[in-house]
Amino acid sequence: MKIAIEGCAHGELEKIYDLIGSIQKEQNITVDLLICCGDFQSTRNLQDLQCMAVPQKHLDMCSFYKYYSGEKSAPILTLFIGGNHEASNYLQELPYGGWVAPNIYYLGYAGVVDCNGIRIGGISGIFKGHDFLKGRFEFPPYDEGSKRSVYHQRQIDVFRLRQLTPTVDVMLSHDWPRGVTRHGNETQLLRFKPAFREDIESNRLGSAPCEDLLRKLQPPYWFAAHLHCKFAALVSHSEGNVTKFLALDKCLPKRRFLQILDIPTACDDEEKKGKKDNDVSTPVRLKYDLEWLTILNLTNHLISIRTSNGYMPGEGSDERFNFTPTEEEKAKVMERFNNDLTIPDNFVRIAESYQPDEGAMDMRSVEQPQAFLNPQTTSFCDKLNIDDPLQLAMLMTGKKLNTSTYVDPQPETNKKENQQSMNNEMSRLSNADELDVDENEESHVTDDERKDETEAANISPIIQPKLSLSSVLPQPKWRQPDAQESDLSTTLNDSTPNCSVASNPTPQKMGNNSTSTLSESVLAVDDLNLSSPRQQTDLANPTPVKKFKRRNETIYTRGDSD
Repeated sequence: MKIAIEGCAHGELEKIYDLIGSIQKEQNITVDLLICCGDFQSTRNLQDLQCMAVPQKHLDMCSFYKYYSGEKSAPILTLFIGGNHEASNYLQELPYGGWVAPNIYYLGYAGVVDCNGIRIGGISGIFKGHDFLKGRFEFPPYDEGSKRSVYHQRQIDVFRLRQLTPTVDVMLSHDWPRGVTRHGNETQLLRFKPAFREDIESNRLGSAPCEDLLRKLQPPYWFAAHLHCKFAALVSHSEGNVTKFLALDKCLPKRRFLQILDIPTACDDEEKKGKKDNDVSTPVRLKYDLEWLTILNLTNHLISIRTSNGYMPGEGSDERFNFTPTEEEKAKVMERFNNDLTIPDNFVRIAESYQPDEGAMDMRSVEQPQAFLNPQTTSFCDKLNIDDPLQLAMLMTGKKLNTSTYVDPQPETNKKENQQSMNNEMSRLSNADELDVDENEESHVTDDERKDETEAANISPIIQPKLSLSSVLPQPKWRQPDAQESDLSTTLNDSTPNCSVASNPTPQKMGNNSTSTLSESVLAVDDLNLSSPRQQTDLANPTPVKKFKRRNETIYTRGDSD
């Protein structure tokens, strides 16, 4: 199974797909899955853009909205984790993962899925010690503090991932596991990124929780991004296992931001046999991981939405601390999913897509959206009997729970039915007793637009009203633990500074197995041709690379890398 690994996407989805298409044509291969290691930037519209932690002058819609709206279709199944430059409001709707667009799946705050027999796990965001022990208290509209804390890793997600056994095949994170540079060519890294020296020498470069997960899970592959350079390492574990670590650059010309790997799976053997006998191929599909689902169910009571430090149970306490599920516990969850772990294709648009003619708008006049509940999450939580932390945070602060109006185009053959449905919905919109609508809340459709649509002879969209949630949402399943909250001070460094990010391109040499040099990237199509630091090529005299300047380059300097 061929998997393309992307570093920081930074919204350039259209360019990434085009580049993969060129590689497939040039090398006569088929890429089955694209994995993006954060800073995906799934911005649907200008309001989403306001929820991204970058200066106003650097906000750019890029191309994700085309795949969200249906203008374009993602040609490859795409899986991604969150970074520190995201439309956090949209990702918060999907805390346990979900489809952000057709064929594009977000892994959630933390998650594990199965892709044709390959077990892929990941954790979103970056580590900051001062937020690590807190609950998930944030929701939009954000202030400047919560706009950043929302993408900081939390201890519950690390705790849950630590319960996994056996190991995952592929692990994803945005920032690097702390200390991983010791297992690669650190000298070469510092030659191109001298600003990293202080953090490396003080052991502050990277995420301490990710280092813990690396040692606990010992996956064969670990992929990351964030620091905008390519770096490979071989991490040996005391049990004899080895993790091949690879960090990749951001999506810019002449940068090493994409790597294509060939990872064998059990499905590959079946596919080869199928081609020989019936000339058919095995489709690439995502499935839930049963052990991960069971862990989510068993640890639901540990969810916190407080701004104060919380705790996770540990060995020696009176309560359960080991949540690695038993076969009986997994069987109960399997029953809840009717013995079918296939991730449903239940994407739905709950916000309108960006229109190019909006580009002339003054971004300073665009406000952040209110928080919305996503039906994908509602359905998932109901089936697994767990809570949506976004819903809890809103309920506990007395905020209104919002569903969304959305407009989806319908086939021509359904116009008459849709006209009648439109009339019915308009009638319901006019009845204030039936609807939970705030008069002061900004609507996606103006009164004049509703009138024009109602009078139109051929109306294909259906406008879904904001209905009362009491009839459609499950009651919260969360309860506050009886045990007193611990004021544990984090053993992780609370004063961890931001990792320095240099903007100079990183000169690289192609490995022996390289197959192609394209205009927008340098790519190696192999199975991670990593070697120990002593075996790596001496780049004392690297080939000079012309520096590429970009107008939003200053986004990623030290001051904004939080």
